[in-house]
Amino acid sequence: MRRTLLALVAAAIGIVTWPTVPVLAQQNTNRTRGTVSALGADSITVKVRDQEMKFSVTPRTVVEAKGAGTKERQAQAAGKPGPKLSEVVKTGEPVEVSYVDAAGGALRATRIRAIASAGEPSEAKPSEMVASGTVKSVAANTLTISGSAGGGATFTQSFTIDPTTKVVAKGAGTAAAAKGGKLAITEAVGAGDRVSVSYHEGGGGLQASEVRVVMKGTVRPKT
Repeated sequence: MRRTLLALVAAAIGIVTWPTVPVLAQQNTNRTRGTVSALGADSITVKVRDQEMKFSVTPRTVVEAKGAGTKERQAQAAGKPGPKLSEVVKTGEPVEVSYVDAAGGALRATRIRAIASAGEPSEAKPSEMVASGTVKSVAANTLTISGSAGGGATFTQSFTIDPTTKVVAKGAGTAAAAKGGKLAITEAVGAGDRVSVSYHEGGGGLQASEVRVVMKGTVRPKT
């Protein structure tokens, strides 16, 4: 059987993740594009057309920008948790921001991605969702997670994995480079790992667009 390989982030684009605290919940994710007009210690303001949109930045926000990976390694070598947002994103640069509604009507950025041009602002489809939980099983083309939905309720979800699914995991970039730029999901994600999955409905099921490992499992099932 042919193994399904994943498209990983190109080496020229670094991924910085501030220390992550797993959140077992699901939220509608929106997306917009614009130009960075201001940066704060824990916020970013983006000009979208004639409107200024301010987003809070948290330890769970993922930043994708050229050179970010190098700056992250430099920060780690210096004993720091990671680079500051202003060190990898600059005012005047075009970005795409994925975000969710937060308390009090605020907007929280889940991902900030550097792009070539802001172009026309775009919004994600209403069905775009994010789910976080613990991996129950993983195969070449499927991933199943379980977790708590709050109020004592639990959930189990299965996602379809295909060549367009992007995987973010510690060491995945190095491993992928050693194998020609692609890596099977089973080589980066395992049972017991805590993950965050971005997905949408498609083909009669749930299609994973990104799988991000936020904490590696300490116990692996016996084989």
